[in-house]
Amino acid sequence: MNTSSPLVLLGEVLKPISRPESVDPEKTYKILGAHWYAKGLYIKDILPGSEIRADKAYRVEEGDFVYNRLFAWKGSFAVARKQDSGCYVSNEFPCFAVNRDRADPLYLWKYFSRTSAWDEALGLSTGGTPTSRNRLKEEKFLALKVPLPPLSEQRRIVARIEELAAKINEARTLRQQATQGAEVIVSRATSRLLDEAGWPIHPLGELLTESPRNGLSPKPEIVSNGRPMLRINAVSSSPSRFVDLTAIKLVEVSKEEAAPFELRNNDVFIVRYNGDINRVAKPGIYKGNDPCYSVYPDKLMRLRPDHSKMIPDFLVFALSSRNVREQVEEIGKTTAGNIGISGGNAKSFRLPVPPLVEQCRIVAELDALQSQVDTLKTLQSETAAELDALMPSILDRAVKGDLLGKRSVAPNVL
Repeated sequence: MNTSSPLVLLGEVLKPISRPESVDPEKTYKILGAHWYAKGLYIKDILPGSEIRADKAYRVEEGDFVYNRLFAWKGSFAVARKQDSGCYVSNEFPCFAVNRDRADPLYLWKYFSRTSAWDEALGLSTGGTPTSRNRLKEEKFLALKVPLPPLSEQRRIVARIEELAAKINEARTLRQQATQGAEVIVSRATSRLLDEAGWPIHPLGELLTESPRNGLSPKPEIVSNGRPMLRINAVSSSPSRFVDLTAIKLVEVSKEEAAPFELRNNDVFIVRYNGDINRVAKPGIYKGNDPCYSVYPDKLMRLRPDHSKMIPDFLVFALSSRNVREQVEEIGKTTAGNIGISGGNAKSFRLPVPPLVEQCRIVAELDALQSQVDTLKTLQSETAAELDALMPSILDRAVKGDLLGKRSVAPNVL
């Protein structure tokens, strides 16, 4: 991809090839699609011929260069691999045989893995609106010019790109494993501090100042001038132990009807029912104004602990303990479909209850651990963005001819 290399028409190294077959209603066909962003071909459908509307299907063989006319601007370019051989595409997927005396198929694939190549494809695509209906016709595609160094150089470039891509993937995997390992540390610490410490066990009902209360009955969402109501995912999908106050909808409800369901500082909520057992009884605590103008829905259940027996922050951790999760799973075994818990179920949950001073210490320790994990997640996210930016940079360097001979890539990231 060296820009100092001679520019060659694609039509000189790619020859259109078509292998149409009449669709047999009795035959089964593996139908290929092409991932966006030059991520390769994949089996999109496995269909009997009787369900294929077209009269013909087009067979693909290993080594074919393939693209999707409709989504060339999204990078739907690929080279057929061994596992793609014998599969089929629709007539929206032109196929080409590569002149291997002049071009390496993988080199061409890497060339069309660049965003600038997709932009060029968009500029040449015509036919309709919106953009997704534009097509890159074969004659315009084959009229493109690409830098074509000697075959040996092409192969060296491909090998170097793949070597660097492997390093990027390794770095991404290591970062993910570090984050997962940190999450395990928090889980083990919770188990050690709550499940294995031998604290007295009490039913939740003995620790509350009032019975568990389901939220406000369902209300239609409105566009404006309504009262905020939490969505279930304010707790079920919250990434922390706190209620996610951005997960809301606006509803129309009178002040009198809303009053019993307004959020108060240190209210603890659990998910009342869900199709995912891991989210059932998932807890979250509200921290904020007291009372809050927002209300909570009937998909959540409110718990208000007696502060002389259990601090609200500790209750959230206690409800996440292995002992409670096992009790929730037992309830789930007798429930079909969405798994639900009642107020009676919640009051029967048996929780570890250390002295208040120990509860405070445990909350502080677990919060400190979680803070470290959150910091690691932030770094992981930032680093992931850097890693994602590396491959386009590598491909651009290849086009400029300064990739070979470079033996390191972003050491501060890898």
